[in-house]
Amino acid sequence: MRFYEPLESTINSLKKDIESIPNDRKKVLEEVSDYVRNQRDSGNRVKLNFICTHNSRRSHLAQIWTSVAAHHFGMDNIETYSGGTEATAFNPRAVAALDRAGFRIENPGGDNPRYKVHFSDEAEPITCFSKTFDDGFNPSENFAAIMTCSDADENCPFIPGAEKRISVPYRDPKESDGTPDESKTYAERSRQIAAEWFYMMSQV
Repeated sequence: MRFYEPLESTINSLKKDIESIPNDRKKVLEEVSDYVRNQRDSGNRVKLNFICTHNSRRSHLAQIWTSVAAHHFGMDNIETYSGGTEATAFNPRAVAALDRAGFRIENPGGDNPRYKVHFSDEAEPITCFSKTFDDGFNPSENFAAIMTCSDADENCPFIPGAEKRISVPYRDPKESDGTPDESKTYAERSRQIAAEWFYMMSQV
C-alpha cells in the first residue's frame, strides 16, 4: 500500500525508536502479537479495542497507528477501535500531532466531531470520535481490550465481551497542555505509540 508521502517518511524514520523500546515494553507488546497471531491462524477477524479514560488522546493515537501498521505489514484482517470509560472529544492537540505526522484529517465540526483520518488513497479513512468502550460502534464480543492508561485499567476491572485484556499504559500528553512544550510532547507521545505498535505488528 502507498501511504501519503509525508506519512511514509514518518514511518521510515521509526527504526531507531523501535530499536530503543525497553525489553519490558516489548514483552507486553508481544502478548498482543501472540493474540493477533492466534486469532489470525484460527481464521478469525482480529479486533483490538484501545481503551483510555476519556477516549481523547492515547487510545485514538494507538487505534490509528495500529491500523496503519497493519496495512504496512499487509494484514487486512485486523480491525482497530477505541473507547473510554466516558466520552468527551478527540482532543485537537492529538489531531494536530497526527496531521504533522502526515495524515490527512477531515473535521466536520461539532462538540464531538467524527473525524475522518486518511492515510492512503488506497484505503478507507478511519472514523474517530470519542465514545465509551461499549458504544455500539465498537465490538461487543471476541476482541482484545488494550488498556492505554492506568486510570482506566484500575477503574474498569471488567470489559464485557473481551476475550483478552492487556495493559499497555502511556503517559498522558495532557500534562503539557497550555505550555511551550505542548506540540513537542504530543509529537513524542504519538511517535512512541507509533513505534511500539509497529513493533507489535512486526512480531506477528
